[in-house]
Amino acid sequence: MARLAQTAGLTDIQREILSTVRDFVDKEILPVATELEHRDEYPQQIVDGLKELGLFGLMIPEEYGGLGESLLTYALCVEEIARGWMSVSGIINTHFIVAYMLKQHGTQEQKDHFLPRMAAGDIRGAFSMSEPALGSDVSAITSKAVKDGDEYVLNGQKMWLTNGGTSSLVAVLVRSDEGHPEGTAPHKSMTTFLIEKEPGFGEVQPGLTIPGKIDKMGYKGVDTTELIMDGLRIPADRVLGGKTGRGFYQMMDGVEVGRVNVAARGCGVAQRAFELGVSYAQQRHTFGKPIAQHQAIQFKLAEMATKVEAAHAMMVNAARKKDSGERNDLEAGMAKYLASEYCKEVVEDAFRIHGGYGFSKEYEIERLYREAPMLLIGEGTAEIQKMIIGRRLLEEYRFQG
Repeated sequence: MARLAQTAGLTDIQREILSTVRDFVDKEILPVATELEHRDEYPQQIVDGLKELGLFGLMIPEEYGGLGESLLTYALCVEEIARGWMSVSGIINTHFIVAYMLKQHGTQEQKDHFLPRMAAGDIRGAFSMSEPALGSDVSAITSKAVKDGDEYVLNGQKMWLTNGGTSSLVAVLVRSDEGHPEGTAPHKSMTTFLIEKEPGFGEVQPGLTIPGKIDKMGYKGVDTTELIMDGLRIPADRVLGGKTGRGFYQMMDGVEVGRVNVAARGCGVAQRAFELGVSYAQQRHTFGKPIAQHQAIQFKLAEMATKVEAAHAMMVNAARKKDSGERNDLEAGMAKYLASEYCKEVVEDAFRIHGGYGFSKEYEIERLYREAPMLLIGEGTAEIQKMIIGRRLLEEYRFQG
């Protein structure tokens, strides 16, 4: 496996970080992941270990107590963690999207207040765009903020919050018509609010309720919840960046980081599926020899390894593009689309290699088979990625006739 998914041009520090994370995954995550997943148990001991490693501050600048590493370093760490258990990478992802949005768009007071504690892992982040009725149509958001003196009053229902219960800071996108006349384009009348709350479920503060965890097919362990705001009062200085109407652009910037993350998760899960498939194929015998010696299985392994390599290369390219300061929505969309689709295919091929045993909960591939579908819809479905890719291609290749 050491020959697959290698990344050229890494610094000594990056290689050291990745080696440390891989050792942690092998020793602390893989041995317990399937058992915890079957119990749908939050991996507190694993999260505490990541906190000790400093991974919650990986991309946060050193001036705020973080490691100041690049998106590429972060994505490669996520790839390693997802190889162990995808749910753990989800705990990290939403935290980093919020930290990234604060770093890029927050006021100085907001950065000083939140980033040091986020770097230490004392504050855990979550972000919220989706609502029960809108899916990928962010412009249809109905949750609303109304100005009332030095505060805003928020009302509405949000959906699909990763870390909804365990987080203590949620970046929430709502509609805010204050200062935006009637007829303003929907995406220009949205604002991101920074909501501090106590971890837990139920009414965690006046006007804010986090119902219990949503029961899911896979992606267990990590808490996925709704968020209900009913007269929730938020100080005006908790508008991200200090000005209303910028929320859509702030969230989309964060989602680009999130799409690189989902691509990295797809790469990690696909790598693990390949490891399981190639190992089992050399142990299982049929017709007098290991099934790995049958041409049909070798063809599957060849296709799986090629997909792992291709997805990894596209993910690395998208991360490096973002790190360079260039627009990367095309590359991030391509990487997320390809990695999630290839992940599904590699996992299914590994499942097929396992035969009937792949259907048994005793084998790890059963867990991966339920986890992979989440990547097909997380941070935008394949159809949304194709829309983004198609529009960007038409911008780049505009007909000049």
